[in-house]
Amino acid sequence: MKYDFDEVIERKNTNSIKYDFAGERGKPEGLLPLWVADMDFPAPPEVLEDIQKTVSHGIFGYTGAKGDYYEAVGGWFKRNFDYPVAREEIVKTPGVVFALVMALRAYTNPGDSVLIQTPVYHPFYSVIRDNGRELVKNPLVYKDGKYSIDFEDFECKAAAHKVKLFFLCSPHNPVGRVWTREELETLNTLCGRYRITVISDEIHCDFIHEGHTHTVFGHLNENAVIATAPSKTFNLAGLQVSNVFVKNDELRRKLELEIRRSGYSQLNTIGLAACKSAYLYGGDWLNQLMPYLAGNISFVRDFLSGKLPKVKLVSPEGTYLLWLDFRELGLSHSELDTLITQKAKLWLSSGTTFGEEGSGFQRVNIACPRVVLEEAMARLESAMGD
Repeated sequence: MKYDFDEVIERKNTNSIKYDFAGERGKPEGLLPLWVADMDFPAPPEVLEDIQKTVSHGIFGYTGAKGDYYEAVGGWFKRNFDYPVAREEIVKTPGVVFALVMALRAYTNPGDSVLIQTPVYHPFYSVIRDNGRELVKNPLVYKDGKYSIDFEDFECKAAAHKVKLFFLCSPHNPVGRVWTREELETLNTLCGRYRITVISDEIHCDFIHEGHTHTVFGHLNENAVIATAPSKTFNLAGLQVSNVFVKNDELRRKLELEIRRSGYSQLNTIGLAACKSAYLYGGDWLNQLMPYLAGNISFVRDFLSGKLPKVKLVSPEGTYLLWLDFRELGLSHSELDTLITQKAKLWLSSGTTFGEEGSGFQRVNIACPRVVLEEAMARLESAMGD
Protein backbone atom coordinates (compact mmCIF):
# COMPACT_ATOMS: atom_id res chain seq x y z
CA MET A 1 0.00 0.00 0.00
CA LYS A 2 1.21 3.53 -0.78
CA TYR A 3 0.40 6.12 1.82
CA ASP A 4 -0.35 9.76 1.01
CA PHE A 5 1.46 12.17 3.33
CA ASP A 6 0.71 15.19 1.11
CA GLU A 7 -3.00 15.23 1.93
CA VAL A 8 -3.97 18.18 4.10
CA ILE A 9 -6.57 17.17 6.68
CA GLU A 10 -8.56 19.83 8.49
CA ARG A 11 -7.88 19.65 12.22
CA LYS A 12 -9.58 22.86 13.34
CA ASN A 13 -12.71 22.51 15.44
CA THR A 14 -11.73 19.02 16.62
CA ASN A 15 -10.64 20.17 20.11
CA SER A 16 -7.05 19.77 18.94
CA ILE A 17 -4.56 21.20 21.42
CA LYS A 18 -2.38 22.09 18.44
CA TYR A 19 -5.03 23.95 16.41
CA ASP A 20 -7.90 25.00 18.68
CA PHE A 21 -6.37 26.37 21.88
CA ALA A 22 -4.40 29.45 20.83
CA GLY A 23 -6.50 31.79 22.95
CA GLU A 24 -6.41 29.57 26.00
CA ARG A 25 -2.62 29.43 25.73
CA GLY A 26 -2.11 33.15 25.34
CA LYS A 27 -1.56 33.17 21.59
CA PRO A 28 -3.31 35.25 18.94
CA GLU A 29 -5.76 33.50 16.68
CA GLY A 30 -4.83 32.69 13.08
CA LEU A 31 -1.37 31.27 13.72
CA LEU A 32 -0.04 28.37 11.67
CA PRO A 33 0.80 25.78 14.36
CA LEU A 34 4.03 23.78 14.18
CA TRP A 35 4.61 23.36 17.87
CA VAL A 36 3.26 20.44 19.94
CA ALA A 37 4.71 17.06 18.97
CA ASP A 38 1.85 15.35 17.24
CA MET A 39 1.68 14.77 13.48
CA ASP A 40 -0.75 16.09 10.91
CA PHE A 41 -0.96 12.64 9.30
CA PRO A 42 -3.70 10.09 10.03
CA ALA A 43 -2.64 6.97 11.86
CA PRO A 44 -1.89 3.97 9.62
CA PRO A 45 -5.09 2.74 7.91
CA GLU A 46 -4.48 -0.76 9.25
CA VAL A 47 -4.59 0.68 12.77
CA LEU A 48 -7.70 2.72 12.01
CA GLU A 49 -9.39 -0.45 10.76
CA ASP A 50 -8.67 -2.26 14.02
CA ILE A 51 -9.88 0.75 16.00
CA GLN A 52 -13.11 0.69 13.99
CA LYS A 53 -13.59 -2.99 14.82
CA THR A 54 -13.25 -2.16 18.50
CA VAL A 55 -15.69 0.73 18.22
CA SER A 56 -18.18 -1.35 16.22
CA HIS A 57 -18.42 -3.87 19.04
CA GLY A 58 -20.05 -1.09 21.01
CA ILE A 59 -19.12 -2.12 24.53
CA PHE A 60 -16.27 -0.33 26.28
CA GLY A 61 -15.99 -2.13 29.56
CA TYR A 62 -12.87 -2.64 31.62
CA THR A 63 -10.27 -4.10 29.29
CA GLY A 64 -6.96 -5.83 29.93
CA ALA A 65 -4.03 -6.94 27.81
CA LYS A 66 -3.60 -10.56 26.77
CA GLY A 67 -0.50 -12.33 25.53
CA ASP A 68 -0.88 -11.06 21.96
CA TYR A 69 -0.54 -7.47 23.18
CA TYR A 70 2.75 -8.18 24.92
CA GLU A 71 3.99 -10.17 21.93
CA ALA A 72 3.25 -7.22 19.63
CA VAL A 73 5.09 -4.74 21.85
CA GLY A 74 8.04 -7.03 22.52
CA GLY A 75 8.21 -8.10 18.88
CA TRP A 76 8.56 -4.51 17.68
CA PHE A 77 11.52 -3.80 19.93
CA LYS A 78 13.18 -7.13 19.17
CA ARG A 79 12.86 -6.62 15.39
CA ASN A 80 13.85 -2.97 15.30
CA PHE A 81 16.34 -2.63 18.15
CA ASP A 82 17.37 -6.21 18.95
CA TYR A 83 16.00 -5.57 22.42
CA PRO A 84 13.96 -8.49 23.75
CA VAL A 85 11.31 -7.68 26.34
CA ALA A 86 9.45 -10.37 28.26
CA ARG A 87 5.79 -9.98 29.15
CA GLU A 88 6.47 -9.64 32.86
CA GLU A 89 8.95 -6.81 32.18
CA ILE A 90 6.34 -4.51 30.60
CA VAL A 91 4.51 -2.02 32.80
CA LYS A 92 1.63 -0.23 31.07
CA THR A 93 0.94 3.44 31.83
CA PRO A 94 -1.26 6.11 30.21
CA GLY A 95 1.75 8.09 29.05
CA VAL A 96 5.49 8.59 29.37
CA VAL A 97 5.18 11.70 31.56
CA PHE A 98 2.93 9.76 33.95
CA ALA A 99 5.58 7.04 33.98
CA LEU A 100 8.27 9.61 34.83
CA VAL A 101 6.24 10.84 37.78
CA MET A 102 5.61 7.32 39.06
CA ALA A 103 9.29 6.41 38.72
CA LEU A 104 10.34 9.61 40.48
CA ARG A 105 8.07 8.83 43.42
CA ALA A 106 9.01 5.16 43.47
CA TYR A 107 12.78 5.61 43.47
CA THR A 108 13.39 8.91 45.29
CA ASN A 109 12.24 10.84 48.35
CA PRO A 110 11.33 14.52 48.67
CA GLY A 111 14.53 16.56 48.65
CA ASP A 112 16.50 14.03 46.60
CA SER A 113 18.36 15.30 43.54
CA VAL A 114 17.34 14.45 39.99
CA LEU A 115 19.55 15.32 37.03
CA ILE A 116 18.48 16.41 33.54
CA GLN A 117 20.40 17.53 30.44
CA THR A 118 19.23 20.94 29.26
CA PRO A 119 17.69 22.30 27.09
CA VAL A 120 15.21 19.45 27.37
CA TYR A 121 11.54 18.46 27.12
CA HIS A 122 9.81 20.84 29.52
CA PRO A 123 7.80 18.30 31.62
CA PHE A 124 11.14 17.03 32.95
CA TYR A 125 11.37 20.27 34.92
CA SER A 126 7.81 20.29 36.27
CA VAL A 127 7.81 16.60 37.17
CA ILE A 128 10.84 17.15 39.40
CA ARG A 129 9.86 20.49 40.95
CA ASP A 130 6.19 19.69 41.47
CA ASN A 131 7.15 16.58 43.42
CA GLY A 132 9.53 18.35 45.78
CA ARG A 133 12.80 17.03 44.37
CA GLU A 134 15.94 19.07 43.71
CA LEU A 135 16.49 19.82 40.02
CA VAL A 136 20.11 19.46 38.91
CA LYS A 137 21.10 20.57 35.40
CA ASN A 138 23.87 19.14 33.24
CA PRO A 139 23.68 21.60 30.31
CA LEU A 140 24.53 20.21 26.90
CA VAL A 141 27.42 21.87 25.08
CA TYR A 142 26.58 23.55 21.75
CA LYS A 143 29.60 23.99 19.52
CA ASP A 144 30.01 24.14 15.74
CA GLY A 145 26.33 23.42 15.18
CA LYS A 146 26.16 20.27 17.30
CA TYR A 147 25.31 19.38 20.87
CA SER A 148 27.41 17.13 23.07
CA ILE A 149 27.46 15.99 26.68
CA ASP A 150 29.70 17.64 29.26
CA PHE A 151 30.72 14.47 31.10
CA GLU A 152 33.00 16.30 33.52
CA ASP A 153 30.13 18.53 34.61
CA PHE A 154 27.86 15.47 34.83
CA GLU A 155 30.25 13.79 37.25
CA CYS A 156 30.78 16.94 39.30
CA LYS A 157 27.04 17.49 39.67
CA ALA A 158 26.40 13.81 40.44
CA ALA A 159 28.92 13.89 43.27
CA ALA A 160 28.16 17.34 44.68
CA HIS A 161 24.39 16.88 44.75
CA LYS A 162 24.32 13.16 45.57
CA VAL A 163 22.08 12.64 42.56
CA LYS A 164 19.68 9.71 42.94
CA LEU A 165 17.91 9.71 39.58
CA PHE A 166 18.78 10.71 35.99
CA PHE A 167 16.16 11.48 33.34
CA LEU A 168 17.81 10.64 30.02
CA CYS A 169 16.13 11.92 26.84
CA SER A 170 17.12 9.55 24.03
CA PRO A 171 16.78 10.60 21.23
CA HIS A 172 16.98 14.08 22.66
CA ASN A 173 14.08 16.51 22.46
CA PRO A 174 14.48 19.30 21.36
CA VAL A 175 18.07 19.25 20.01
CA GLY A 176 17.63 16.09 17.91
CA ARG A 177 20.73 14.21 19.05
CA VAL A 178 20.80 10.43 18.74
CA TRP A 179 23.35 9.52 21.38
CA THR A 180 26.10 7.18 20.23
CA ARG A 181 26.69 3.92 22.03
CA GLU A 182 29.99 5.32 23.29
CA GLU A 183 28.28 8.37 24.79
CA LEU A 184 25.69 6.18 26.46
CA GLU A 185 28.37 3.85 27.80
CA THR A 186 30.13 6.81 29.42
CA LEU A 187 26.87 7.95 30.99
CA ASN A 188 26.23 4.42 32.22
CA THR A 189 29.68 4.24 33.80
CA LEU A 190 29.12 7.51 35.64
CA CYS A 191 25.66 6.49 36.80
CA GLY A 192 27.05 3.20 38.06
CA ARG A 193 29.87 4.96 39.89
CA TYR A 194 27.43 7.22 41.76
CA ARG A 195 24.61 4.68 42.10
CA ILE A 196 22.19 6.72 40.01
CA THR A 197 19.02 5.09 38.69
CA VAL A 198 18.40 5.89 35.02
CA ILE A 199 14.96 6.58 33.55
CA SER A 200 15.38 6.70 29.77
CA ASP A 201 12.63 8.47 27.82
CA GLU A 202 12.87 6.81 24.39
CA ILE A 203 9.52 7.88 22.98
CA HIS A 204 11.15 9.18 19.77
CA CYS A 205 13.26 6.07 19.20
CA ASP A 206 11.54 5.11 15.93
CA PHE A 207 12.53 8.39 14.25
CA ILE A 208 16.23 7.87 13.55
CA HIS A 209 17.68 9.52 10.46
CA GLU A 210 20.13 8.01 8.00
CA GLY A 211 23.64 7.49 9.34
CA HIS A 212 22.58 7.13 12.97
CA THR A 213 21.59 4.23 15.21
CA HIS A 214 19.46 4.24 18.33
CA THR A 215 20.77 2.17 21.23
CA VAL A 216 18.19 1.21 23.83
CA PHE A 217 19.80 2.17 27.14
CA GLY A 218 18.68 -1.16 28.54
CA HIS A 219 21.31 -2.83 26.36
CA LEU A 220 23.92 -1.20 28.60
CA ASN A 221 22.16 -1.31 31.94
CA GLU A 222 19.56 -3.91 32.88
CA ASN A 223 18.63 -1.82 35.91
CA ALA A 224 17.54 1.11 33.72
CA VAL A 225 13.85 1.91 33.24
CA ILE A 226 12.96 2.42 29.57
CA ALA A 227 9.87 4.52 28.79
CA THR A 228 8.31 3.98 25.35
CA ALA A 229 5.02 4.61 23.57
CA PRO A 230 3.45 4.22 20.13
CA SER A 231 2.06 7.75 20.42
CA LYS A 232 4.74 9.69 18.52
CA THR A 233 5.51 6.92 16.03
CA PHE A 234 1.94 6.33 14.85
CA ASN A 235 0.25 9.60 15.92
CA LEU A 236 -1.77 8.02 18.72
CA ALA A 237 -1.05 10.50 21.54
CA GLY A 238 -4.71 11.08 22.37
CA LEU A 239 -5.25 7.39 23.09
CA GLN A 240 -3.06 7.50 26.20
CA VAL A 241 -0.97 4.34 26.08
CA SER A 242 2.66 3.78 27.03
CA ASN A 243 4.86 0.76 27.74
CA VAL A 244 7.65 0.93 30.28
CA PHE A 245 10.32 -1.77 30.28
CA VAL A 246 11.68 -2.69 33.73
CA LYS A 247 13.85 -5.81 33.82
CA ASN A 248 14.93 -5.40 37.45
CA ASP A 249 12.35 -7.16 39.63
CA GLU A 250 12.74 -4.86 42.63
CA LEU A 251 12.48 -1.68 40.56
CA ARG A 252 9.45 -3.05 38.73
CA ARG A 253 7.67 -3.92 41.99
CA LYS A 254 8.33 -0.42 43.33
CA LEU A 255 7.01 1.17 40.14
CA GLU A 256 3.90 -1.00 40.07
CA LEU A 257 3.22 -0.19 43.72
CA GLU A 258 3.46 3.54 43.05
CA ILE A 259 1.05 3.21 40.13
CA ARG A 260 -1.41 1.36 42.37
CA ARG A 261 -1.07 4.11 44.96
CA SER A 262 -2.04 6.65 42.31
CA GLY A 263 -5.34 4.82 41.79
CA TYR A 264 -4.63 4.00 38.16
CA SER A 265 -5.31 0.53 36.78
CA GLN A 266 -6.37 -0.44 33.22
CA LEU A 267 -5.48 1.41 30.04
CA ASN A 268 -8.35 2.53 27.84
CA THR A 269 -9.88 -0.04 25.51
CA ILE A 270 -9.16 1.73 22.23
CA GLY A 271 -5.59 2.59 23.23
CA LEU A 272 -4.80 -1.07 23.85
CA ALA A 273 -6.22 -2.08 20.47
CA ALA A 274 -4.41 0.71 18.64
CA CYS A 275 -1.05 -0.03 20.28
CA LYS A 276 -1.16 -3.72 19.44
CA SER A 277 -2.25 -3.03 15.86
CA ALA A 278 0.41 -0.37 15.32
CA TYR A 279 3.26 -2.62 16.42
CA LEU A 280 1.92 -5.49 14.33
CA TYR A 281 0.97 -3.69 11.12
CA GLY A 282 2.42 -0.17 11.19
CA GLY A 283 5.92 -0.95 9.96
CA ASP A 284 5.31 -0.32 6.25
CA TRP A 285 3.58 2.98 6.99
CA LEU A 286 6.54 4.13 9.10
CA ASN A 287 9.03 3.01 6.44
CA GLN A 288 7.29 5.26 3.93
CA LEU A 289 6.89 8.13 6.38
CA MET A 290 10.61 8.38 7.18
CA PRO A 291 11.71 9.41 3.64
CA TYR A 292 8.89 11.95 3.56
CA LEU A 293 10.12 13.48 6.81
CA ALA A 294 13.67 13.45 5.43
CA GLY A 295 12.36 15.41 2.45
CA ASN A 296 10.76 17.94 4.78
CA ILE A 297 14.04 18.35 6.64
CA SER A 298 15.91 18.84 3.36
CA PHE A 299 13.35 21.44 2.28
CA VAL A 300 13.84 23.46 5.48
CA ARG A 301 17.63 23.13 5.28
CA ASP A 302 17.72 24.34 1.68
CA PHE A 303 15.22 27.14 2.32
CA LEU A 304 17.19 28.50 5.26
CA SER A 305 20.58 28.31 3.56
CA GLY A 306 19.23 29.91 0.39
CA LYS A 307 16.88 32.57 1.74
CA LEU A 308 17.41 32.96 5.49
CA PRO A 309 21.12 32.24 6.06
CA LYS A 310 21.12 33.89 9.49
CA VAL A 311 18.81 31.17 10.77
CA LYS A 312 20.82 27.99 11.40
CA LEU A 313 19.40 24.50 11.40
CA VAL A 314 20.82 22.24 14.08
CA SER A 315 21.08 19.15 11.90
CA PRO A 316 18.70 16.55 13.35
CA GLU A 317 19.86 12.98 13.93
CA GLY A 318 16.46 11.86 15.19
CA THR A 319 12.86 12.96 15.91
CA TYR A 320 10.58 15.00 13.64
CA LEU A 321 11.38 18.18 15.56
CA LEU A 322 13.82 20.76 14.21
CA TRP A 323 15.83 23.03 16.49
CA LEU A 324 16.49 26.37 14.81
CA ASP A 325 19.16 28.84 15.95
CA PHE A 326 18.04 32.47 15.48
CA ARG A 327 20.76 34.04 17.62
CA GLU A 328 22.54 35.65 14.67
CA LEU A 329 19.57 38.00 14.32
CA GLY A 330 20.69 39.70 17.53
CA LEU A 331 17.19 39.72 19.04
CA SER A 332 16.27 39.17 22.67
CA HIS A 333 14.22 36.08 23.21
CA SER A 334 11.04 38.11 23.75
CA GLU A 335 11.74 39.99 20.51
CA LEU A 336 12.25 36.68 18.71
CA ASP A 337 8.96 35.34 20.07
CA THR A 338 7.23 38.50 18.85
CA LEU A 339 8.76 38.08 15.40
CA ILE A 340 7.51 34.49 15.22
CA THR A 341 3.98 35.02 16.49
CA GLN A 342 3.09 38.63 15.61
CA LYS A 343 4.89 39.06 12.30
CA ALA A 344 5.30 35.55 10.87
CA LYS A 345 1.98 34.38 12.32
CA LEU A 346 3.53 31.08 13.32
CA TRP A 347 3.06 29.04 16.48
CA LEU A 348 6.38 27.36 17.21
CA SER A 349 7.78 26.08 20.50
CA SER A 350 9.75 28.92 22.04
CA GLY A 351 13.27 27.83 22.96
CA THR A 352 13.03 28.93 26.59
CA THR A 353 10.19 26.44 27.03
CA PHE A 354 13.03 23.91 27.27
CA GLY A 355 15.08 25.94 29.75
CA GLU A 356 17.15 29.10 29.71
CA GLU A 357 19.69 27.32 27.50
CA GLY A 358 17.11 27.47 24.72
CA SER A 359 17.14 31.26 24.52
CA GLY A 360 17.47 32.34 20.90
CA PHE A 361 16.16 29.03 19.54
CA GLN A 362 12.78 27.79 18.32
CA ARG A 363 11.52 24.22 17.89
CA VAL A 364 9.59 23.36 14.72
CA ASN A 365 7.45 20.26 14.15
CA ILE A 366 7.93 19.18 10.52
CA ALA A 367 5.57 16.15 10.65
CA CYS A 368 3.08 17.77 8.29
CA PRO A 369 2.31 17.88 4.57
CA ARG A 370 5.03 19.67 2.58
CA VAL A 371 2.66 22.43 1.50
CA VAL A 372 2.14 23.39 5.16
CA LEU A 373 5.87 23.63 5.70
CA GLU A 374 6.25 25.71 2.55
CA GLU A 375 3.67 28.15 3.86
CA ALA A 376 5.43 28.35 7.22
CA MET A 377 8.81 29.10 5.68
CA ALA A 378 7.27 31.69 3.35
CA ARG A 379 5.72 33.44 6.37
CA LEU A 380 9.04 33.41 8.16
CA GLU A 381 10.85 34.87 5.15
CA SER A 382 8.25 37.61 4.79
CA ALA A 383 8.44 38.51 8.48
CA MET A 384 12.23 38.73 8.45
CA GLY A 385 12.20 40.80 5.29
CA ASP A 386 9.94 43.51 6.73
